[in-house]
Amino acid sequence: MSGIAALLALLIAAAPPATAAADLAPEIAYERSQAAIGNPTGDHILRDHRGRELALADLRGKPLVVSLIYTSCGTVCPIVTDHLRDMVAEARALLGEDSFRVLTFGFDASGDRPGQLAGFAATHRIAGLNEWYIASADAATVEAFLNELGFSLQESAGGFDHLTQTTILDARGRVYRQVYGQTFPLPVLLEPLKDLVLGRTTRSLAPADLWDRLTFLCTVYNPLTGSYRFDYSIFFGIFFGGLSLIGMGWIILRLWLERRRALRSGRTRPATEAH
Repeated sequence: MSGIAALLALLIAAAPPATAAADLAPEIAYERSQAAIGNPTGDHILRDHRGRELALADLRGKPLVVSLIYTSCGTVCPIVTDHLRDMVAEARALLGEDSFRVLTFGFDASGDRPGQLAGFAATHRIAGLNEWYIASADAATVEAFLNELGFSLQESAGGFDHLTQTTILDARGRVYRQVYGQTFPLPVLLEPLKDLVLGRTTRSLAPADLWDRLTFLCTVYNPLTGSYRFDYSIFFGIFFGGLSLIGMGWIILRLWLERRRALRSGRTRPATEAH
């Protein structure tokens, strides 16, 4: 646990000169966050950056990436948002533009008003992005939603101390995976989304769906470039492996047919000779 504690200590975002409270200790924050996996989220009514109601239930049906920020943060939250924007673009290029949704949720019920949310969204170039929602809610709804997500925070002088957490919900609105840190690697976000988009929700045998699954299986992550690329060697390995199985099956079938003909010939020969 000491290694996890050291890592999580770096993921507690603070507004200087605040000091993290006892109930925001890395071990406690991490355990609470992980314990939330599997939790359902409620049918909360949020308010978006245009001042309109946004029902959380309306965002179900696809995986939902929930980024937890507050708009008056001048340090960590802007970095998290800019990084997530780039990671989402990469993930959608591989999984499909409409494969999942994103919600930037302002957890400062008193400060994250529609005007502030709109300004934050414009500054960080997320306003108008496909299926990217920016919203907050009243204090009671914020508290309930954050409890469901296992998100830890503590008010401090000038802002909040909070765990730097991005939560992935499945298509039913249940907590599926927690992502930590300001600038996490692409696979940390993409792998759970791949499970949800291609593994759990795609059961169709339609050629287009099968091809999508195959092409994604043939992509590999290159840590030097920080991106995925299509690995033709995997594709050819699958292709020639399939041909080898077909060839072996054909050989076995021919041997079985030849043996069958030999047995038939052996049974008919004595009757022919007697005649």
